[in-house]
Amino acid sequence: MDISNNESALIITHKNRTIFKHSAQNPSLFLGVGEANYDMYRGNFDITDYVTERLPLRQYTVEETGDKTVITFNFDGQPAIKMLLSETAESRLKAEFEALDPKYNRFWFRVAATEDEKVYGCGEQLTYFNLRGKNFPLWSSEPGVGRNKDSYVTWLADTKDKAGGDYYNTNYPQPTFVSDKKYFCHLETTAYADFDFTNDEFHELQCWNIPEYLLLDAEESFPSLVENITGVFGRQPELPDWVTNGVILGIQGGTEITLEKIEAAKAAGVEVAGAWCQDWQGIKMTSFGKRLQWDWQWNKELYPELDTKIHQLKEEGVRFLGYINPYVLEDFPLYNEAAEKGYLATKQDGSKYVVDFGEFYCGVVDFTNPDACEWYKGVIKTNMIDFGLDGWMGDFGEYLPTDCSLSNGVSAEIEHNKWPYRWAKVQHEAIEEAGKTDDILFFMRAGGTGIQGNCHTLWGGDQLVDWCIDDGLASVIPAALSSGLMGNGIHHSDIGGYTTLHGCKRSKELFQRWAEMAAFTPIMRSHEGNRPGDNHQFDTDAETLAHLARMTKIFKHLKPYIKAASKENSERGMPVQRPLFMHYENDTEAYEIKFQYLFGRDLLVAPVYNQGEEVKKVYLPEDEWVHVWSGKTFTGGWIEVDAPIGQPAVFYRKASKDVELLSQIAAI
Repeated sequence: MDISNNESALIITHKNRTIFKHSAQNPSLFLGVGEANYDMYRGNFDITDYVTERLPLRQYTVEETGDKTVITFNFDGQPAIKMLLSETAESRLKAEFEALDPKYNRFWFRVAATEDEKVYGCGEQLTYFNLRGKNFPLWSSEPGVGRNKDSYVTWLADTKDKAGGDYYNTNYPQPTFVSDKKYFCHLETTAYADFDFTNDEFHELQCWNIPEYLLLDAEESFPSLVENITGVFGRQPELPDWVTNGVILGIQGGTEITLEKIEAAKAAGVEVAGAWCQDWQGIKMTSFGKRLQWDWQWNKELYPELDTKIHQLKEEGVRFLGYINPYVLEDFPLYNEAAEKGYLATKQDGSKYVVDFGEFYCGVVDFTNPDACEWYKGVIKTNMIDFGLDGWMGDFGEYLPTDCSLSNGVSAEIEHNKWPYRWAKVQHEAIEEAGKTDDILFFMRAGGTGIQGNCHTLWGGDQLVDWCIDDGLASVIPAALSSGLMGNGIHHSDIGGYTTLHGCKRSKELFQRWAEMAAFTPIMRSHEGNRPGDNHQFDTDAETLAHLARMTKIFKHLKPYIKAASKENSERGMPVQRPLFMHYENDTEAYEIKFQYLFGRDLLVAPVYNQGEEVKKVYLPEDEWVHVWSGKTFTGGWIEVDAPIGQPAVFYRKASKDVELLSQIAAI
């Protein structure tokens, strides 16, 4: 770290890179006062801010104090905020902030940028991979239906349910970005934030409180950079061995239906690793479609004999997975127990508080209360792990309303973005305390800072069952790449998508294309969708079953390759799905590719995401790439290959140490 302070400017550099350039004429730090309004409707937020002051802090003083440099910024001669600069033991630059006037609750900080710079990350972003040229509000929410204000389906969703979303809406925001200049920058705050990458000379980081600190570091390579990032935020454990034995079939409807569908799939040659029955605790029918009964215990009426069948399935090599979220259904046993013990969030006056989840209401388990956390871990351990579940979807986490009262006394507005982390931690600790970290799989869509070491895998959320770029199959690819750069290197999605609304119905072709992509991700898992009867399913016809069977055989064939990548993710933070520039840093074109990825080091995957497309245009970085299906070798650049159903555009690197394994894919 180096600090240059003269009459013209204050300049902070780190590892020979200018980080902060501040002067009276061009200030880079601002404080302000604002009043936010959060209007939530079923996880969708309409957020406005009334800013009464935004003050440039032109005046400052610099002093050395021990191993820190203290910069005090003043306004009108009055001290407003201190910035304490230091290097951590790992040589990261850390700028801690100390507010000197409590009235300020808005903060803007400008990180120096170059005109040609590209940036990535900010949690999981589903529309853009390179974020330059846009601003990104960072608030955990429902991602929206359609996620494009110019599309008809988004307009319908907005009109009917306030649920259309926009390009920046995400279940998993994080105030962290990665630059193509091989540095990362993190702002430690859980308040609403907005990262603005529209200026040529700086990135402006805004948050609606005074952040604890800014952390920044650079490396010589991208693999070293993600290792550094995960050294800060944590790393996911390795995938359980059984996960790569085949597909986890999403099935609903009860014990008999589940067993029948498993047997039919196996008879058709499908490699089945598990059955994911999200309705294991019962169902509720709403106008949205089939929903779940949020009281987390075995429903004996819908799933008779499950207490014995679950163990029989396991002996046959098929794991059983369920569902849970951090809310409890009003007037059901768990809700009543939590309410009696004081484990639920309340209104400000201490009275009952419930959240509308769409024609039913739930209490919020207060994860700021240590006793409530222990109680909920007990629910997971007793009702799920001890019962025999080997995994579950840990849903939601985005819905914490800003007007409830929590036991730790912190504003729910500040706790909101931290709630996914708290929810992941409860699940992770329940599994860890049961001694099952190596054997149980749980997956979440919600996320935030620090989730990396607690959430075993992300899934991409509730995509539409159609071909739209912003909310369909294609959106899952930048989602995996962006969250992978944040340290969430195990990512997957619902095969076929989920949201079946406004005339969107899953077609056979869409299911097959999604299954092809899933075969080249760390986890294969299907979903029936919220209106199963409207959607093409894995067993709708024999051709679909045969196609899925082949994809699962390819996936299982790749088991040693995927397990090695999972181990690397656990040990070094290297994501399993990687942007092309991870290993081809000097390839300028690679930095703009958002719908292709490297699967591990040696497979390049370009999923087909357009309806009716059978010839795929693909970009290959300079190397020797073998087209899996034809055996033809390419050396780089833009090419076109045939990609009929059953043959997605996949290539392996000729120099791979796993070339024998990878060259056998076509024969499966």
